[in-house]
Amino acid sequence: MSDEVRNKEDAKGRVKEAAGDLTGDRDLKREGKVDRASGAAKDGIERLTDKVKDVLRKD
Repeated sequence: MSDEVRNKEDAKGRVKEAAGDLTGDRDLKREGKVDRASGAAKDGIERLTDKVKDVLRKD
């Protein structure tokens, strides 16, 4: 995964993961990883949706 922030979920996840790492809170760090994964999934769905729209508009 690149270092760019993709969306709000990704940013939130990065903050939680870093805070959990700094404080030693494994649960918070895990929540951050889940948020980042959710952000990546949303980003993938948005890209797929854009590609489908492009294909449908070629008519």
